[in-house]
Amino acid sequence: MAQVSAPSGVTNPPNSTIYVKNLEERIKVDQLKEALEEIFSEYGNVIDLVAKTNLKAKGQAFIVFDTVEAATTAIEEVQGFELFEKPMQLDYAKTKSDATVKKEGTDEDFEVHRRRRMAEKERKQAAEAAEVAKKLKRPTPGAASETTKPIKSARGAGLKSSNPAAGAVIPEEYLPPNKILFVQNLPDDYGVEGLQAIFGRFEGFREVRLVPGRKGIAFVEYEAEAGAISAKENTANMTLGDESKVVKVVYQRQ
Repeated sequence: MAQVSAPSGVTNPPNSTIYVKNLEERIKVDQLKEALEEIFSEYGNVIDLVAKTNLKAKGQAFIVFDTVEAATTAIEEVQGFELFEKPMQLDYAKTKSDATVKKEGTDEDFEVHRRRRMAEKERKQAAEAAEVAKKLKRPTPGAASETTKPIKSARGAGLKSSNPAAGAVIPEEYLPPNKILFVQNLPDDYGVEGLQAIFGRFEGFREVRLVPGRKGIAFVEYEAEAGAISAKENTANMTLGDESKVVKVVYQRQ
């Protein structure tokens, strides 16, 4: 296949998926997707089109062609085209789309791609949570010094500060991926064998560790991050036991 030259103004390397931004956010997603489909199908076979309603993804879309050449032609022709009175801004997507990986690779290739994408998503969420925590800890310039004074030992052991900045930590659900999972809210009768039957199905499983004297929690370790990511995705919020307890699965805090 001949090498494709990227159009001027794009920042990412050639890809069969186009990233579109500066879309009108007030338009309903179904109406937006229909308009995008009509425009971009003129330049090639569109195998997928992704536009979401959540706040962070509004005003953006991904158009997936079956060839890089079609995506390149679309960028050249549609760059700056006004849709709902707003000029579209186009670039190649940073990574291959799920649809492209499914089309070009094997099931195993797709599973590796999906795990990497989920890991990257969770890393971004962790970074955002860390930034929020950092801002909470940062004192406001010129603010009264009362809130930043050290907590006196006279408060007594076990008492917590009322200063919200003092306890700002990354929430468990936003912890970055690692190879150890922290499992909570387990039924009391679930031991090592029961947990091995559940978590041992995933690649690179090493061991289950219970905590002496503590019921309802366990640590599950894998040889690599990928195994833990897959296990977390497939077991989070599962129900166990006669009482159908909802199990919480997060990454171990480092």
